[in-house]
Amino acid sequence: MFDNEARLSWVLAALAGVIGAAALLHTSGYFVTFMTGNSERAIVNWFDGQSGMALSAIGLIISFVAGVFVASWCRRHFWTQHPHGPVLLTTASLAVATTIDYFSVDPMSGPDLDLLPILFVAFGTGALNTSFVKDGEVSVPITYYTGSLVKMGQGLERHLAGGGTPADWLGYFLIWASFLFGGLIGGLINMITDGLGLLLLSTVVCLVVTGYTYLHLDRHGPLPTE
Repeated sequence: MFDNEARLSWVLAALAGVIGAAALLHTSGYFVTFMTGNSERAIVNWFDGQSGMALSAIGLIISFVAGVFVASWCRRHFWTQHPHGPVLLTTASLAVATTIDYFSVDPMSGPDLDLLPILFVAFGTGALNTSFVKDGEVSVPITYYTGSLVKMGQGLERHLAGGGTPADWLGYFLIWASFLFGGLIGGLINMITDGLGLLLLSTVVCLVVTGYTYLHLDRHGPLPTE
């Protein structure tokens, strides 16, 4: 529960929280970590006169799934010795998003992020969710917490009923708390910078994590990819 893999998952979850904060606070309300919300918007916003938001939600979903697909394909063909290779793809996506926003920002329109860089962010977030794979399936979802909270609640009930241990729920709680912490950090940093600054911070942190996984963690040997 507290090994290198677990600690890395907490860092990535916190990073996802910062990324989500940047998108939510500096756009029209785009979700890059909450595809359930985007799926709802893709349908409901057609009925409240916000067809543009519905189309944006559809684009974000497509970008997110594309990130999952590309990262999974790269893992199968190129990253057999680097099980955390998807973090590299996330770093590249964030760097592209930051670059696009830097050169396209309109000082007269405020610091909000445009949809195009956010599509790249969603792509990177999708890739990030494939960072932990066991038996060919994602074993630690980085941005999907509905299922994690359900499992946490079930594990807590088992523990309190005497049929389980803290390990049944604590791991889910810790990664969820890490995501919340990232959102808190993003909100606090938002008070002193704009969306571009948050994107740049996320890119730098992700680059550091990528270096750590490539130069240290992955040297412990590849994880099962099938």
